[in-house]
Amino acid sequence: MQRDPISEAEWLQTIDFKQRGHGGFLWFEPGQEEPIVKELDTYICGMVRQLNRLGYYTNGSCDGHGRRRAYVMIVKNEKDINQLVQMLKAFGMKRVHIRETAQGYSNPFQMKQTELLDLAEKMSLVEEAWLTRGYEYIKEQLFYHLLDQLLSIPGASGNEARVREFVKEKLTPIVDYITVDRNRNLLAEKNYRSGHGPTIMLNAHLDTVKEMVSNRTIIKDNGIWSSSKGILGADDRAGVAAILHIAETLSQTSFSGKVKFIFTVKEEIGLVGARNVDEYFLWGTDAAIVVERRGTGDIATSCGGYIPFCEEPYGRFIEEVAKSQGLVGWQCTAGGSSDTRIWAEHGIQSVNLSAGYNNEHTEDECLNVRACYRTVRLIQAFFEKGNELRRVLNGERRERVS
Repeated sequence: MQRDPISEAEWLQTIDFKQRGHGGFLWFEPGQEEPIVKELDTYICGMVRQLNRLGYYTNGSCDGHGRRRAYVMIVKNEKDINQLVQMLKAFGMKRVHIRETAQGYSNPFQMKQTELLDLAEKMSLVEEAWLTRGYEYIKEQLFYHLLDQLLSIPGASGNEARVREFVKEKLTPIVDYITVDRNRNLLAEKNYRSGHGPTIMLNAHLDTVKEMVSNRTIIKDNGIWSSSKGILGADDRAGVAAILHIAETLSQTSFSGKVKFIFTVKEEIGLVGARNVDEYFLWGTDAAIVVERRGTGDIATSCGGYIPFCEEPYGRFIEEVAKSQGLVGWQCTAGGSSDTRIWAEHGIQSVNLSAGYNNEHTEDECLNVRACYRTVRLIQAFFEKGNELRRVLNGERRERVS
């Protein structure tokens, strides 16, 4: 009899049988095709399989059983252990401690058991050839995978439940607070380091202007993505992907302060979600970055040139950040109507950055995915300039008061 798919929790309860893991110290020699995963601890077996697939052969593991740190023991061979470190950092791990022992390497993981499952899933995406390309290359490939996932989830205006749940699932383990407000916007926040610093909002909208065709394929041609039928949906799934990717890696930066994440609904039918967001969540926000502008290299600082989103120094600051990173072509310009306009009405210094798509709302919509990733790099660099940003924002406050 066919039945509905079971939940992850039900599946884990089924396979996490009593005394599982007594085989955790099995040896895995080069050339062995598969570790005996049924004899490994439930929450670590996927990671063991992926490490062996990538050439990091293991001879011991433990998932911590909810009482202590999980760890994996790795055999010394010709594989560069530093490449493994870079891969784990690309996954968003803030601290990677690999200790050399007489038997090999020990890699403890200070994380919840369920986070070990997420780590194994990310590892399953990595091709062995990526390891030699390093941290930035792996991060970029993971971003493209995330983007592909988001472009496969339906969610026209008023029908955002599935994409909101996807984003919520990704954000929950890495933020301090998350909720869905009474208007179905997804709100989250996170304090970084001491938390003493500016409060920055990152925003994109969840909805697409119309539903994506269910049986379409995404055509990927030399970094330009388009849809075989109907809209691509890059407006604004590209922005959602950019902000989610930033959230996953922001703890690795030097930024000290608070970040608020707002994923709005019904933007395409009149900025409805932003107009009705629970106002308390906006209190104390110093500046905002929205990722929802078409094209490449635009820092939209006004609506049509007559409704300002921010003071000039804030836009110029982002231009200078781009230049400092060798990201050419970024410049302040007038934009159109977007959620950025709503945040500006609340007195928040705001800009709208290009997400790399063009011909939005039509069947000719396309996305330059490399340009989209350059937007990610710009935002990451923005957060590395926290001290300079604070001076810019404090200067704007003094100017307004005087």
